[in-house]
Amino acid sequence: MRFLFWGTLVVLVLVRIFLTKPTHPEGKMVKVTGTVREEPIKYDYRQKINLLGLKVFLPRFPEISYGDKIIVEGRVKEGKLEKANLVRLERSPGLLVKVREKIIGFYKKSLPEPHASLVAGITLGAKGEIPALFWKELTETGLAHVVVASGSNVSLVGGFLLGVFTLFFARGVVIPLILTAIWLYAVLAGLEAPIIRAAVMGSIAFGAQAAGKLASAWRALILTALVMLIIKPEWLGDLGFILSFVATSCLILFQRRIEKFFKKVPDILREGLASSLAAQIGVTPILFVTFGQFNLLSPVANALVLWTVPLIMAISGVAGLLGLIFPGLGRLVLYLAYPLTGWFIFINTLFSK
Repeated sequence: MRFLFWGTLVVLVLVRIFLTKPTHPEGKMVKVTGTVREEPIKYDYRQKINLLGLKVFLPRFPEISYGDKIIVEGRVKEGKLEKANLVRLERSPGLLVKVREKIIGFYKKSLPEPHASLVAGITLGAKGEIPALFWKELTETGLAHVVVASGSNVSLVGGFLLGVFTLFFARGVVIPLILTAIWLYAVLAGLEAPIIRAAVMGSIAFGAQAAGKLASAWRALILTALVMLIIKPEWLGDLGFILSFVATSCLILFQRRIEKFFKKVPDILREGLASSLAAQIGVTPILFVTFGQFNLLSPVANALVLWTVPLIMAISGVAGLLGLIFPGLGRLVLYLAYPLTGWFIFINTLFSK
């Protein structure tokens, strides 16, 4: 029965991959209609949008946001829409998208740059308006993964809420509440491949816990990959999808083994160093082949800042929600994260030189 289950999933994935044809004919003028599912990248004079598998570059204004529905036209060439023209823009009516925008706006009004962008990136995966110099330094130090949509964000949310909900609710209520919160957060954070991967794996883990069983990390990871590819075969060529699964596989394989070599390292740094080294085993070759990026000191930089990420996310998340109703109180709470973001920025600048 188990073999039949896994075999059926594999066959479905293969069928979906082979039956999925390129949506956009190469070299042809096309008009593309779709909803923006990823945070647009903002430059000085233009913005980059990923729309239905195409990279689209448009003028900086009007600004396009996550959740907006747009119609663009242009000529397809090597996965890009050349000379793209914005035909129509419909602002997203979604409540969660509006909440996301208000929280990000609250961060921008309350903190100077790059602190505001760092907080927005860590908390909500919002990378659209990160200052160019700061982003360049993040990529050089290997810390860019912290301020983009990441599965670790979902894990932190699930772990934090498990501790909070357990204090106030019965066990039978806690799991459904956490699952609901995880998927609400996934929508807020952008529903990119790494976020969905973590949300599905988290759902499997908490679902198994509710059923009184232990979820195998490997089975959960493989099941998640197969389900995601059945739903959207195009993810097979998505770099974020590939990096997310490779990094998670390396964490499962190597993190505990690596921690044994750093017993004398303080606890606050050991987990960050071990997880960074484990992930780098699989991720570094891919990034080097794709972008030519390699920083020998990246694991050290990660170890020095990763301990701040859960604290920044918890403080900023609470502050952001408070800021929607009580801006003054939310701002006071948010200021507690300032020393942490200051340390992060200092390390990032130091290791980028």
